Amino acid sequence: MNNIKQDFTIKDLENISGIKAHTIRIWEKRYNLLTPKRTETNIRFYSNENLQKLLNIVLLNNNNFKISKIAKMSDEEIILESREMAFNSLNNDEAINSFKLAMFQFDKVLFNNTYNNLLLNMTFREVFKDVFIPFLDHIGLLWQTDTLIPAHEHFISNLIAQKIQINTEKLQYSVSNSAKTYVLFLPENEIHELGLLYLNYELTLRGNNTIYLGQSLPLNNLDYFLKGDKEFCFITSMTIMPFDAKVEEYFKEIDGILKGVKHQLIATGNKTNLVSNLNFESNIKLYKSVSDLLKEL
Repeated sequence: MNNIKQDFTIKDLENISGIKAHTIRIWEKRYNLLTPKRTETNIRFYSNENLQKLLNIVLLNNNNFKISKIAKMSDEEIILESREMAFNSLNNDEAINSFKLAMFQFDKVLFNNTYNNLLLNMTFREVFKDVFIPFLDHIGLLWQTDTLIPAHEHFISNLIAQKIQINTEKLQYSVSNSAKTYVLFLPENEIHELGLLYLNYELTLRGNNTIYLGQSLPLNNLDYFLKGDKEFCFITSMTIMPFDAKVEEYFKEIDGILKGVKHQLIATGNKTNLVSNLNFESNIKLYKSVSDLLKEL
């Protein structure tokens, strides 16, 4: 998983593009659109260039370009037409395909143009919920099928994180002096922070004061906030950490830290299911997802 992935199976291409392997083979044989290589045992595999070309073809085909017409275009023409199409597309599914293409090509210009076009007709909240969340869900599936490499995921995640941070910064001066302050952090060795970043945006949008501590925070760092009379609500999100076998121990440590104080902890993520039957002595609330939490805020 840590090596740069340059070769893809036809199943990888199907997972990424949404086009059935059978259809890809037809496009390959009938129209010579892709040129796979073969292993010594005669198994097809496709290059990164093949993948990028397929994503461009899908974008054009979804916008009324017939495959027979695309087959007559040069590789350069396919790239130019698809980029222009991506820049002008407003459909959510097309935007998601454009973001896929931007991710696999490390194309920041394509990402930003697609994002800016969406904002012509949508609010940032709508873009995040209707486009970024389905896109990120798809990235999760690509991880599970070992189709995605860390470089791709880091590139696109950082671009999305920048958009969240920019929109959050715009709200900073509208924050009220609310009685409760939210302190947002991720457990040690947890680096997947897009959900927490977006939650920070939503809390700020609602006029709340937030302190964003970010990735990989040791629990003893919370001691600073336990002194004094100010009330805090701690929020954490768990994607891969702690490991399943350590989740119960982690929550018991938090329970001990917050026992007898007025502060609250909110935890989100699928790992909260592992401790849903525990009886806490402190004020701890569990939510399966950030979306579930937002419904109650």
